[in-house]
Amino acid sequence: MSGLCEGRVCIVTGAGRGIGREHALMLAAEGAKVVVNDLGGSASGEGTDVGPAQEVVDEIVAAGGEAVANTDDISDWGGAEKLVQQAVDAFGRLDVLVNNAGILRDRMLANMTEAEWDAVIKVHLKGTAGPSHFAAAHWRDRSKAGETTNGRIINTTSPSGIYGNVGQTNYGAAKAGIAAFTIIAADELGRYGVTVNAIAPAAMTRLTIGLAGGGEPSDEMKESLSPKWIAPIVTWLASEESSGVTGRVFDVAGDMLAVSEGWHRGPQVTGSQDPSALGPLVEQLMSQARPNADMFGADRT
Repeated sequence: MSGLCEGRVCIVTGAGRGIGREHALMLAAEGAKVVVNDLGGSASGEGTDVGPAQEVVDEIVAAGGEAVANTDDISDWGGAEKLVQQAVDAFGRLDVLVNNAGILRDRMLANMTEAEWDAVIKVHLKGTAGPSHFAAAHWRDRSKAGETTNGRIINTTSPSGIYGNVGQTNYGAAKAGIAAFTIIAADELGRYGVTVNAIAPAAMTRLTIGLAGGGEPSDEMKESLSPKWIAPIVTWLASEESSGVTGRVFDVAGDMLAVSEGWHRGPQVTGSQDPSALGPLVEQLMSQARPNADMFGADRT
């Protein structure tokens, strides 16, 4: 490894398994000191278990790296504060926050319960906002004290959030919110030397393996959609090399890496105060507008 993140202090949430685990291991291999956060719950967010976070820590330490485990609930403001404080207490400061923790409770909208909606929004959206809030305050205070921060927030949105996917109104809404959060936070925190970016990963993990359909996926599919493909862009964004990139969403699946371009104003016409006159105007707009993207980011056909 190149030591790209040598000495950087990083938090990775949801790092006990899947994509987050790969983030933590690669950051550590590149010289970072890592706080491995994982509540240890099920794919739907139920239960707790210190095992997954500690296992990743043990693997990092066995390889000669530095890491500590954390099992705080980052969807709770108090848990998020304790997580950031643990990084400062253990390693003296925080440089990088990777917001990765998530759950799935997929359901068609007509059948979705309030609890299924609330749980997903809380873990993904509030679980991004809380750690980011306390990390931002840490960097603001350091900046005001005259320190150079080079802080990084790397959020996790999803193709479901930026492109859309049936059966995931709760998950997609949370992930779309994270994409918007990323753009706004980047504008706010640049004054403190902090960049904020996001990734929209597609990978085969315990959360997503059941979404593929058609039974057990092939070894070739598992390899092409391995979580290990996601960690390199996160590791680069965590490094000081990425200081010129902020407010962007990177779409990554296997060896495909792209920048996802956000909402832009499309064709426009002169409107009318008469609603009965809008039909032809909307028809004109629709004939000129680019179709929405499909789940792979391409125009729907």
